[in-house]
Amino acid sequence: MKVLRTIAGKAFPMMGNSAPATHQGNRGVAPKHAVIAGLVAVSAASLVALAGWSWSSILPSGFAAFAASWLTCLAHEELRPRAIVMPLLAKADPADPLDSLLGLITRHDASGQLTSVNGADRAAFGFSRHMAPQSYFDAIHVSGRLHYLHAIDALRQGSSSASAEFMLAVGADLRPVRAHFSGTFARDGSLEAFTIQTVDIADEVALREDVSTWKVEARSANEAKTRFLAAVSHELRTPLNAVLGFSDILLGEYFGKFENERQKEYVELINQSGHHLLAVVNTMLDMSKIEAGRYELIKEPFAIGAVMRSVDEMLGLEAKRKGVVLTTRIARGLDEVVADRRAVKQVLINLANNAIKFTETGGVVTIDAVAERGNLVISVSDTGIGIPQEKLALIGKPFMQVQNDYTRQYEGTGLGLALVKGLVGLHGGELRIESEEHKGTVMTVTLPLDGEAEAGCETFEFPPRLNETYSGENRDGFTAQAKIA
Repeated sequence: MKVLRTIAGKAFPMMGNSAPATHQGNRGVAPKHAVIAGLVAVSAASLVALAGWSWSSILPSGFAAFAASWLTCLAHEELRPRAIVMPLLAKADPADPLDSLLGLITRHDASGQLTSVNGADRAAFGFSRHMAPQSYFDAIHVSGRLHYLHAIDALRQGSSSASAEFMLAVGADLRPVRAHFSGTFARDGSLEAFTIQTVDIADEVALREDVSTWKVEARSANEAKTRFLAAVSHELRTPLNAVLGFSDILLGEYFGKFENERQKEYVELINQSGHHLLAVVNTMLDMSKIEAGRYELIKEPFAIGAVMRSVDEMLGLEAKRKGVVLTTRIARGLDEVVADRRAVKQVLINLANNAIKFTETGGVVTIDAVAERGNLVISVSDTGIGIPQEKLALIGKPFMQVQNDYTRQYEGTGLGLALVKGLVGLHGGELRIESEEHKGTVMTVTLPLDGEAEAGCETFEFPPRLNETYSGENRDGFTAQAKIA
């Protein structure tokens, strides 16, 4: 009886509401166990009664059977959920951090076989976690498989990363992608595995195609403009020759004197305007030839002093009329140079004419020529209005003028310096600009004395790009240089 009381004291409290439960599914388990245990106990008591035992003997045995049966059922119920839940927890993988990365993330072994699939866009690429080992390679278009293999070969050669672009099959479509390869290496340096991050570059490819189309259109428009300038220049020269020829005859008074000075003044203005327009036409024609690559330099030895004196005579009257002193100075011993005589003369005319134009009455314009380290260095300096610092980068751009509203009184098209840069560049030379506002400007041209450009000089491009670098130092330390070649 003492043993029965002990078992009952432990068993009956567990049948109440205080019975332990491992999860919500265990509610109502104790009554179920009690029924089962009761049936076992009744069956045991019936068997004992049939055996002829007295009830005083049956009751302790029945209670003992009941308690044993109930505890056995309860133990089985407690252990069974753990045996099921624990394997499930072991199979549940935590979220892979690779799934948050952009694109398709695939991991491969050293032979290229696919081992895992991740990435935020794996579904968009038509990939699932369970793919065949060759599925990635099979999805690559035939034309891009060589790029893929080259990238893997770069990893095997020791590169930590590589990249390739190819077309990847996504469903029935082909999508342009960029693949970034990253290798994992063994201690001996051999490739153990690699990871590929594949991203869609369809928008980038479309943008490239647009840029390519725009380049073709821009090149075509530029060529059309060049042909137009050349054609217009030729067409304008014919009537201009007639204007200049007849105005020269009228100024010479070969067919009689002018009745008054006003008539002569008007004819002079016609003649001057005609010469100015002819100079503009010639400049446009030369620029179109340079831009189209059809300007041919005829290099020959000539005396630079004779060319400078010719420029002095040509522009001396204009300088005198404006009240500007024009002087030319040639270093002793400097005689012949090898270059295109006409081009050098045109450079000097344009630079000197600009200097006279932007120099007020009482100013000085000086043309100097010296030989330095195998180069002819010609500088044209003035005491004119100068060029603002922020405008220096615009110097030499076709049709670009750096004048403000105050200085707009000076006529011009902005083609002169552009032509100078083109002609100097064709010789493999250099144009340097040193200027300070209200103090003056120095334009320095450097050309090879023997006509041969230095080895390694840059290819000349005309018109010059807008991002061209300007450097150099002027009188007060300000930097400004236009490097042509």
